[in-house]
Amino acid sequence: MRDAMSDQSISEIRRDLAAAYRLIALEGMDDGIYTHISARLPSGPGGEQRFLLNPFGLRFDEVTAANLVTVDETGAVIDDPYGAGVNAAGFTIHSAVHMARHDAVCVLHTHTVAGVAVSSNQEGLLPLNQWSAQFYDRIAFHDYEGIALNLEERARIVADLGDKSVMLLRNHGTLLLGRSVAEAVKLALNLERSCKAQVAALGMGLTPVVLSHDVAEHTASQYQSMYDSYEQKGKPDPEWAAQLRRLDASAPGYLG
Repeated sequence: MRDAMSDQSISEIRRDLAAAYRLIALEGMDDGIYTHISARLPSGPGGEQRFLLNPFGLRFDEVTAANLVTVDETGAVIDDPYGAGVNAAGFTIHSAVHMARHDAVCVLHTHTVAGVAVSSNQEGLLPLNQWSAQFYDRIAFHDYEGIALNLEERARIVADLGDKSVMLLRNHGTLLLGRSVAEAVKLALNLERSCKAQVAALGMGLTPVVLSHDVAEHTASQYQSMYDSYEQKGKPDPEWAAQLRRLDASAPGYLG
């Protein structure tokens, strides 16, 4: 597997993370100033761990590549261009995941209505369509323990996550890991569509058609092969390029 860090400059990671915040906002998947998207940077000169996070108090549509804050694994600020600091408590889960999963360049957490709704059902996400089939048998679960301020909960989240890249936080929301920022965002957008479609389908009061194990697993493998072609084999990602063009047209300030 190629090293994702070796192929991206710090400026590109900043651009992509700022784009992630803006895209989540554009899709209506943000929650005021709460939830976070974090990205791992290459290690510092002394080998120290470094991560990018949004400045405390800014809406997602106010985040730019230039005002992202650099923190260490504890959430302590290394560089803060905006001057507002970060929500260190909100970074604790992200830090634990980053430190346990070195393949996770990006960790993305949302509280969307559809995501919270699906996470609040025992069955979780059902393989009802092509969107949701990509997540078949690839979702981890973590039971709700209250607002995530207890540092002891981090180890349980990491243990429940295992080697998966998608987690439903029961009665809470979603957590996604990407080998790049682009991958995390694409997973988040597809998971959100899947959750919305499930809420709509089950709300019709009719009998849902659940895909068979074989079809759902085959579809999930097809999606995985596509993601791997970008993340492991270095194939250009036209979907992410299209999303960046979308922002260039609608929110060019994200680069500033």
